[in-house]
Amino acid sequence: MRKSVLLALLLLIGVKGFTQVQENIASELVILNVMTGEERSIIRQNRHFEAPNWSREGDYLLINLGGLLEKIDLNGRSLGLVQEGVISTVNNDHGLSFDGKILVYSKNEKGLGSRIYTVPLAGGTPKLITPNYPSYWHGISPDGNYLAYCAERDGKWDVYRVPTQGGEEVRLTTEEGLDDGPEYSYDGQWIYFNSHRTGRMHLFRMKADGSKQEQLTFDELDNWFPHPSPDNQKLVYISYLEDQKGSHPFGKDVKLRIFDLNSRESKDLTPVFFGGQGTINVHSWSPDGKWIAYVRYFKLL
Repeated sequence: MRKSVLLALLLLIGVKGFTQVQENIASELVILNVMTGEERSIIRQNRHFEAPNWSREGDYLLINLGGLLEKIDLNGRSLGLVQEGVISTVNNDHGLSFDGKILVYSKNEKGLGSRIYTVPLAGGTPKLITPNYPSYWHGISPDGNYLAYCAERDGKWDVYRVPTQGGEEVRLTTEEGLDDGPEYSYDGQWIYFNSHRTGRMHLFRMKADGSKQEQLTFDELDNWFPHPSPDNQKLVYISYLEDQKGSHPFGKDVKLRIFDLNSRESKDLTPVFFGGQGTINVHSWSPDGKWIAYVRYFKLL
C-alpha cells in the first residue's frame, strides 16, 4: 500500500478530525497557568468531550461533544449549546476570530469528509468556505482576512490558506509527509504548524505567505499542534512520548510543553497524562496570555 494511501486511511479513522465518542471515559476540562503552574479543574464528567477554545472575552470555554459545541463558564456551569439545531457534526477543529465575532468550524459531512464553515457567533446562517474536501481548519489571521487549514489534495496533506469570505485556496507547503495544525501568530507574521516531513512529527513555522519554512523542535518526542501565545514569545503544544507514525490517536501517554521562541528551548508544563486526540487540538490561550485550557481523560471501570 502506498504511504499516501495508508496515511489517508489512518486519518479517516480518527487521526485527523474523524473522532469517535469514546465509551467508559471521564473527561476533565482544566486550565493551567503557564507562569505559575497552577491548575484549576473546571469540570470532570463521565462523558467524552474535546478541544477547548477560550472565548475572546475570557469568560467561558467552548468544547465539542458528539458533534455539538457547548459553552462552559469558568465555574463549570453549562451556558448551553451554540446555535443548537444549526451547528452539528463538528469535529475538533473549531475556534473564534480575534474579534470574537466569527465562529469557524470544520464539519464532517456524510460522503464528503470535513469542510470548513463560518458563522456569526451571535447567530446566523453558516457559510461554506471550502467546497473542496477534506479540509480541517486550525487558524485565522488576526485581521480576520484569511483562514489556514490542513487539507488533502491529490493524496497529499498540506497547509492551505483561503480568504475568510471564500475564494481560491493557496497551497503553502509542498514537502512530503503530513503538514497539519497551522495557526497564525498574534502579529500575523508567522504560521506555526507541525510536520512529518522528517519522518517524525515536529514543530515548524513559516511566514504567512509560506516562505522561510524552518524546523523548531528536534527531540525524540512526537510534537503536535503549536499554539502561539498572545505576546508572540511562546508556543504551547502536545507531545506524545512514543512515535505515532504520523497519526494523532486518542488514549496515549502525552504531556504539554512550552517552547520559548527566543531561547529555542522547551520545557514540560504537565506531568505525563492520558490524552491525545481532543486534548488541545485548537487555540486555547486565555486573552491575557496567562492560562491555557486542555482536556485530560480517565478510564472508567
